Amino acid sequence: MVFEFLAHRRACATKQQERRERIQTLPLVYHEPLNSEEISIVNQLASETVKQVQSGALEPLDVLHAYAKKAIQAHDATNCLTEVLFPESEEWAKQCNRRGPLAGMPVSIKDTAGIAGWDACIGYSAWVGRRVQKDSGLVRLLRDAGAVPFVKTNVPITLLSLESNNDVFGRTTNPHHKDYTPGGSTGGEAALLAYGGSRLGIGTDVAGSVRCPAHFSGIYTIKASMHRFPKTGNGTSIPGQIGIPAVYSPMTRTLADLEFMWRAIMSMKPWTYDHSCVPIPWREIELFSSEKKKLRWGVMWTDGIVEPSPACHRALQEVVTALEANGHEIVEITPPDTLEALSLGSQLIFADAGKTVLKPARSGEWMDTGVVEAIRLLRLPSILRRLYAWYWRYIRNDAAYASIIDVWREKTTEEFFALVSRREAYRERWFDMWTAQELDLVLTVPNSLPAPPHDGMKDGWSACGYTFLFNILDYSAGVLPVTHVDRVKDALNNFKPRNQIEAKQYKLYDANKMHGLPVGVQVVGRRLEEEKVLEGMKVVENSLLSIGQAYVLLNTD
Repeated sequence: MVFEFLAHRRACATKQQERRERIQTLPLVYHEPLNSEEISIVNQLASETVKQVQSGALEPLDVLHAYAKKAIQAHDATNCLTEVLFPESEEWAKQCNRRGPLAGMPVSIKDTAGIAGWDACIGYSAWVGRRVQKDSGLVRLLRDAGAVPFVKTNVPITLLSLESNNDVFGRTTNPHHKDYTPGGSTGGEAALLAYGGSRLGIGTDVAGSVRCPAHFSGIYTIKASMHRFPKTGNGTSIPGQIGIPAVYSPMTRTLADLEFMWRAIMSMKPWTYDHSCVPIPWREIELFSSEKKKLRWGVMWTDGIVEPSPACHRALQEVVTALEANGHEIVEITPPDTLEALSLGSQLIFADAGKTVLKPARSGEWMDTGVVEAIRLLRLPSILRRLYAWYWRYIRNDAAYASIIDVWREKTTEEFFALVSRREAYRERWFDMWTAQELDLVLTVPNSLPAPPHDGMKDGWSACGYTFLFNILDYSAGVLPVTHVDRVKDALNNFKPRNQIEAKQYKLYDANKMHGLPVGVQVVGRRLEEEKVLEGMKVVENSLLSIGQAYVLLNTD
């Protein structure tokens, strides 16, 4: 155990020194301030940069230098990077496909990505130095499209947290406020994009891991449905976990960049790079016609487990008001039992009682506080778990929390199969509800809170229902920023939590301290409706613009 801990410390020190030296020993060009041309490059839409590379007006190497400089600044401010791929990526820039749909465009990628010759340790010290042997299908697609992968970004150990911290790389902070998290598990990516050190990034999502960081950091994303976006050949903390599979998805600085990236990647026919992708090209969606002038939006004001905080409720209300002002129809929906969904999804992800995610962890290695809480409950002896559930149900009158504790244990194969069957039945109930109400899209909050303070997952680990729900359903879901926390408008008054999940989550909410943090909304479509979700996000953003409520991105120039 002592030797294992010493090995852990050595691996962490080695990796941190490697990252530090890579940055310190970069050629002088990377350490100089951005000049006016470079500032212009990082501030223009990705589509414009690609167009200029394709025409010969911009050199890919100049584009790389601009983004690399800004990425280093972002890292200095937030500790968002894991692997610094330049100056090696200079060769990729020089040799890039200048006619491709992403010609010369630097792309940042979550640490899980498989890039030949580089680590993908995802915060486990035991995996430091295990170089990936070949590029994943996603990375090959990006490079064939002309893109230049240039950095990898930080994650939480286990990938099962809405924060991004580990012993190997340290903690990533929110560029809007250093005392708060940018999210997780794709938090490093969100911090980098929000700061302006990248415009196009890629993350993964199994319970909200691209959508919560987008909400917490003020950026844009659409979580894909399974099999739409390439993922084979990349790293993970739970290989073989198919109960609620993780999906790779783009994350960007603006909505225009998000559409551009989706279209570019789909134009490359990802199913020719990854056997798991369905052969569905990007489809042109017309939400309106001569007969259809408005959309029917289903609004989920609450999941019935954790009420949205004043800041998140206000953001949702502002969007609803803007949509109504533009003639759209708003229908309040009461979804099928969301507590059942949370219970089902949690049991499917932790069916092995967390053994797989903990297996690579070494003795003495720091573990995410939320994961620690989850594992502690999973390891309760059966009799103690039943007594604990009884206490919450009958002494504390909290049937919601008790129902989670009751089933929080390792599952047999037969029990796992039964959970998958129940998941499918739950999906059918949502399908029937959506069809019966003739909904075009659903609108809700991405989380009950804005970005939590660091180590907030100790209390908030089970309060991910607003995003996790749509992983369970495998629905396409996007997040866009709407406003910022206002200490006056969003103050909490006379709030009484209904259950332990809500009580622990609301311990983290303080509008005064959170003042200025981004707040987003979530736009949801059915399975494989990424194009429709994107068009819905455009409707939301344009509706807000029409009433003078444009979101202002973080400016770090």
